[in-house]
Amino acid sequence: MGSPATNPDDQSTPRPLVVLLVDDQLMVGESVRRMIADQPDIEFHYCQDPMKAIEMANAVRPTVILQDLVMPEIDGLQLVRFYRANPATRQTPMIVLSSKEEPAIKAKAFALGANDYLVKLPDKLEVVARIRYHSQAYINLLERNEAYKRLEESQRQLAAELRQASRYAQSLLPRPLTKGDIRIDWRFVPSTHLGGDMFGYHWLDDNHFAMYLLDVSGHGVGSSLLAVSVNNLLASQALPNTDFLNPGQVLERLNMIFPMERQDDKYFTIWYGVFNKNDRTLTYSNAAHPAAILHTGKDSSDVSLQTLESVGFAVGMMDGTEFENQTVTLGPFARLLLFSDGVYEIELVSDGSTWKYDHLVEYLSSLSLESPVSDSLLGHVRSIGGSDSLADDFSIVEIWL
Repeated sequence: MGSPATNPDDQSTPRPLVVLLVDDQLMVGESVRRMIADQPDIEFHYCQDPMKAIEMANAVRPTVILQDLVMPEIDGLQLVRFYRANPATRQTPMIVLSSKEEPAIKAKAFALGANDYLVKLPDKLEVVARIRYHSQAYINLLERNEAYKRLEESQRQLAAELRQASRYAQSLLPRPLTKGDIRIDWRFVPSTHLGGDMFGYHWLDDNHFAMYLLDVSGHGVGSSLLAVSVNNLLASQALPNTDFLNPGQVLERLNMIFPMERQDDKYFTIWYGVFNKNDRTLTYSNAAHPAAILHTGKDSSDVSLQTLESVGFAVGMMDGTEFENQTVTLGPFARLLLFSDGVYEIELVSDGSTWKYDHLVEYLSSLSLESPVSDSLLGHVRSIGGSDSLADDFSIVEIWL
């Protein structure tokens, strides 16, 4: 009986209300059919053989099952148990039909998973009302589950795309330098959200070595793409009319090319420096980036600590900003640390306070100047933050000059 069931997954039209009646009496089946015959949005299916009830339920996918309790070959309560064990009908509303009010039977039916109880045959208005009530609740459940599923799939795809973007950004990072006049070690640990940290270094000529670390505001693909764009320009020395030996001019040119109003209101901080190997001077300019930490002196046992502070605004914030150059002379021993604020702006798990720049300087002062500090610092940050996952990118570059 009834027309073929519409696919409930088709969201182009409203879901139909699909009734499956399981009752061995043809008279009951015909009576229920007539009750809902004038309801155009209700599809009716009748199963006289209780042994085929599960098979038919799987085929028609009812939004409510009307189940007789007294039938040959199988007890109706047992069938209720089977419905709840069957994946396709595990959550389908069930209205059990009984010839009389029996509190004990009613209680058992509810205990096994029935949703409602009717003494057959009730008035048409009541039957239709209960069919509509239980069917609509079930349809709402299905639609909510499908919405959650679509959301989970969307989030899964987004997470995969973010991981791919993160891998691409990391692929652009230079390799550590373990030999030669300059040695460099670094650590980059992306945060739980795709961030905008990027760094690089390269020889400009036989005598001058450039190094930089930048941090784009915000998180997400937009921040990462801006960081990649800036890095590509610096690594390829593709900024027009720019003397890359002049850090301040480099930042001014970046400020002209990347105004925040054309970058979805994103700006970036950057520390950019050039080391002159012949006279051992370091010239740098800093656009609101965390101050680099320099240890320099006669040797690793006789050094002074300097913080190479920022001057001016972040790149992109204000048109026409001038960025000053600062120059320091390095002793025979020099170690420079470049990093982003994700290295020290850590919320302490102990009391919720923030581990700040001064705490970072104090911590670094307790470590050896000869050995890389990145792994020790990363472990410390994770420990005081109470998690291996970081709220911001962790970027640190250690340079021995």
